[in-house]
Amino acid sequence: MKNISKIGVLLLFALVTNFVVGQKRPGMEKIKSLKIAFITERLALSSEEATVFWPVYNEHEKALENIRTKERQDIRGKLRNFNQMSDQEIRGLMDEFLELEKEKTERNHAFLKKMSDLISARKTFMLIKAEEDFKRRLLQQLQQRRQ
Repeated sequence: MKNISKIGVLLLFALVTNFVVGQKRPGMEKIKSLKIAFITERLALSSEEATVFWPVYNEHEKALENIRTKERQDIRGKLRNFNQMSDQEIRGLMDEFLELEKEKTERNHAFLKKMSDLISARKTFMLIKAEEDFKRRLLQQLQQRRQ
């Protein structure tokens, strides 16, 4: 039961993130800036660490954004006609979706290995936690604005 709720939360976050990231608004730049400041503060990177960290981090974020864009365009766009799709079309769409998920997982795996070599395993875990904390705060703020 606990795993189902975790999966639900992750799916909700993925959808919110895809929606928010998909919006090319000036607010996105503000969110990016806040995220950078948040991560910088949490990791307390030395100047040498920051020099190697940020280019790799930014490249990783860009690659993930490209995958999310492809997912939005190629998959979510087709889902609008879900009820009219044949089982074979849906199976093909599922294969595309799973391939994108696999690519995200592989990229994350390679990124975390590379980061642990560049800034240490401890700071890499701190990065994971900082990103989760930032996402949680962002979602809380979105919920508060809606109330």
